[in-house]
Amino acid sequence: MLSLGIDPGTAIVGYGFVYEHNDGSLEAVHYGVIRTPAKTPMPERLHTIYSELTQLIQQYQPQSAGVEELFFARNVTTAITVAQSRGCILLALQQAGIRIHEYKPNIVKQSISGYGGADKPQMQEMVRVLLNLEKIPRPDDAADALAIAITDIHTSRYNSGYDLA
Repeated sequence: MLSLGIDPGTAIVGYGFVYEHNDGSLEAVHYGVIRTPAKTPMPERLHTIYSELTQLIQQYQPQSAGVEELFFARNVTTAITVAQSRGCILLALQQAGIRIHEYKPNIVKQSISGYGGADKPQMQEMVRVLLNLEKIPRPDDAADALAIAITDIHTSRYNSGYDLA
């Protein structure tokens, strides 16, 4: 199974494609970020996110996608712009016919590290280990997206009767 993990944002959207082999091992197929310039009008930024994500989906054709749920912080303006980005992301995934799952940050942390309060360095190191990478994926948004894809694979095993045998 190939899963696409997405860490939503407006300036930076992290993405990561993780493949699960028949033996249960995981492989980072491709990861990176979609960037939008800070002073660009919001409609243009959303178009860039949608267009680039659509191209990635067409190229890699994942069966499933995990998207981080919006974490409502203190800055309401940031939350609103990230929500707009999430809307474009969810639309692109839905139009491609991909199964979509949404994960709270603490669920991703629990899935990856075994502890829902894990800090960023712990998470990044666990992503590196689980994907057998030489270095921690950079930038942070891409590492977060890979963690979401891994969580999606782990969760799919249990929610859809997915079996490794």
